[in-house]
Amino acid sequence: MKRCLWCKQKAVIYMREHRLALCKDCYPKWFLRMTERTIKEWRMIEPSDKVLVAVSGGKDSLGLWFALTQLGYEADGLYLDLGISPGGYSERSKEFAMQLSERIQRPLHIVKVADEMGKPVPDLAFASNREPCSACGAVKRYLFNKFAVENGYTVIATGHNLDDEAATLLGNVLRWQIGYLARQAPVLPERVLGVGGEQGRLVKRIKPFVRFTEKQVALFTILNRIPYIEQECPFAVGAASLFYKDLLNKIEERSPGTKWAFYSQFVEQIQPLLDEKFPEPELRPCTRCGMPTTAEVCSVCRIKERANKLVAEVKS
Repeated sequence: MKRCLWCKQKAVIYMREHRLALCKDCYPKWFLRMTERTIKEWRMIEPSDKVLVAVSGGKDSLGLWFALTQLGYEADGLYLDLGISPGGYSERSKEFAMQLSERIQRPLHIVKVADEMGKPVPDLAFASNREPCSACGAVKRYLFNKFAVENGYTVIATGHNLDDEAATLLGNVLRWQIGYLARQAPVLPERVLGVGGEQGRLVKRIKPFVRFTEKQVALFTILNRIPYIEQECPFAVGAASLFYKDLLNKIEERSPGTKWAFYSQFVEQIQPLLDEKFPEPELRPCTRCGMPTTAEVCSVCRIKERANKLVAEVKS
């Protein structure tokens, strides 16, 4: 039985990549210390920032919201009701988000995708002929940014962990998707358009949990007695990202620390070269909604238009 390195009590976790064993009391302290270290190292949050946490009801986003408040940040939450009905997924995840909001006494804003887009995410994905995760991701990024801009938030924090980022990086490298690679970083700075007014702003995005594996985040959430939805999103079954995570976990088992080395070395050594070689494309206001896009009409407005067209065809 391993003993906690800090207090010598029974350890609940041994992190091979850190050669560190910690008990149930010391682990949350270490976790918060590492979170704050990540925030400071990447200059994620400034004293004047107004922080909005993208809350899904899962362990990562709820753990992040709780951690930020424990560290003294006055962060509010935004829950997007995606309208995913199988297994009552959206309703159950919303309930967990509301429970944490009440516990930490921070506001939780709730926005229904159907109210904003005319249809829930499953219908939008079907109408757009895109993979559900692709359509969902585009809609979520759009609505989070829209809400932040309209309500004066200067930072959007997401619960992406190391497993998420390493799997995404692997997928992008296998396909050499340069545009995505250039923007895969712990911090995406604010971008303001020269035209388009306040709507022409992409709010700064941060990922404070980027150093932690999925299991490490889960343990932090469990030890702090934060209920969360354990069910995987019904539309994520069979997603390539899950396959990549499994591959990376097998590599990590044989060579601890590989995931962090893979991701961190890319961010530190390769991404600056990509930024220099492939500068970010010029943004312009979408002609439909005014939000930033690289095309005349943004991807979300195109999804919305296809959904409306499909409804019209069915009715006719």
